[in-house]
Amino acid sequence: MTIGVELEAQILRYYHVEKWRCGTIARQLHVHRGTVQRVLAQAGLPRIGAVLRPAQIDAYLPFIHETLKKFPALTASRLYAMVTERGYQGNIHHFRHQVALHRPRPVAEAYLRLRTLPGEVGECDWAHFDRLQIGRARRPLMAFVMVLSWSRHIYLRFFLDARMDSFLAGHAGAFTAWSGLPRIVKYDNLRSAVLERQGDAIRFNPQLLAFAAHHHYEPRPVAVARGNEKGRVERAIRFVRDAFFAARKFTDLDDLNAQAALWCAGSAADRPCREEPTITVREAFAREQPSLLALPENPYPCELQLAVTVGKQPYVRFDLNDYSIPPTHVRRTLTVRADPGRVRILDGADLLATHERSYDRGAQVEIAAHLDALVASKREARHHRGLDHLAHAAPASRTLMLRAAERGANLGNITAQLLRLLDRYGAAELQAAIEETLASDAAPHQNPVRLALERRREARQAPPPVAISLPEHVRNKDTLVTPHRLDIYDQLNGAHDEHD
Repeated sequence: MTIGVELEAQILRYYHVEKWRCGTIARQLHVHRGTVQRVLAQAGLPRIGAVLRPAQIDAYLPFIHETLKKFPALTASRLYAMVTERGYQGNIHHFRHQVALHRPRPVAEAYLRLRTLPGEVGECDWAHFDRLQIGRARRPLMAFVMVLSWSRHIYLRFFLDARMDSFLAGHAGAFTAWSGLPRIVKYDNLRSAVLERQGDAIRFNPQLLAFAAHHHYEPRPVAVARGNEKGRVERAIRFVRDAFFAARKFTDLDDLNAQAALWCAGSAADRPCREEPTITVREAFAREQPSLLALPENPYPCELQLAVTVGKQPYVRFDLNDYSIPPTHVRRTLTVRADPGRVRILDGADLLATHERSYDRGAQVEIAAHLDALVASKREARHHRGLDHLAHAAPASRTLMLRAAERGANLGNITAQLLRLLDRYGAAELQAAIEETLASDAAPHQNPVRLALERRREARQAPPPVAISLPEHVRNKDTLVTPHRLDIYDQLNGAHDEHD
């Protein structure tokens, strides 16, 4: 319980002057007994008339102090086990309280206020704000925040991930909004900036180095566990949480980013500048902007580039969704280039498809022409399979199909009809009928072949063939059914009358 200075003074006066007991003071002042005892302990004065009894932990305090001096971060549980092995029999909860009192406190560190020149330093970082439900996917709402260290001008943009393409797109958006960029950009030790660090030896992310080289600025990661070195962006993130995002309503990500841009150019720019309290951030940025580096003439491509392997289906899997490709490029390794708005799929330097990016989960983003080409190829494949079957069963069909193609006939229809005749008459009869048709002057068509089959069947006096593909109930509809004798029913009726 937190109490005021006046109440603490009353507790000390009643205890030392009036000689009241702790319980009496607690009842009269309507506070807890522990609060009274805490005030007395903080005063550092012994209680009047109290008998000081030695505690169990007193004999172990030298050992505890020596151990904590060597290992300041040693847990109370481990320390309790060590003193228990040496004969301590107290309760672990009371021991934890005593160790907290005797644990050495770290020395408070003083910090110098870092001052920068106009246009010299910028600071950026990611901040996680919320999660958005988009279809079946729950996406993290990440805020990219960059601030100019001198004017404290803020750039804010929200993304649905913290990928490298989004990280670079945030940089490019800030530089475009400011029409320039600082000479140094400070980063935390996040993976988008630093891949590995051993002391002062730093291995930068190669994509960030290429981006920085294109814009001619120096990427500078701060020291480990030294957030004060980029305290301006940390305070800017806290300012965004309290002054912009709290109770903010928006329909989608584009609406939120539009509101963020208006806020950065409006109320956020009207706050006082920390470096020059007499002017606003807007006025300070107007002074700082001429000191910024100029933007390069050619913009840097901020797309995410990935190599993906396509399976047997004409789809590329990227970011939990499937994007269609031409069916001629299955079973290959293709390249996906994606930005926050679109997804492009390339085979080397050839652009295969451009899709609008989906942030759903399990969605199939398709182009109708890709599916139509797949259906057409499947139909063509079925046609070729039928031709192969005919060529094996009746080799003369190849010559018939070649002559039909020369006349511009419908090869698909001829193939389908010849396959039906093959099922009905058999391979030998179909081969003979096709040879007879080719030897005559008849057109290369299925009708002369069918007439030749019928003539050969009539010459053999064979019954008409029944299509095997007909259902069972259709094939059996002409089956001869022998009726029962009706006099049996008369005998049954006569036997029934005799029984009555």
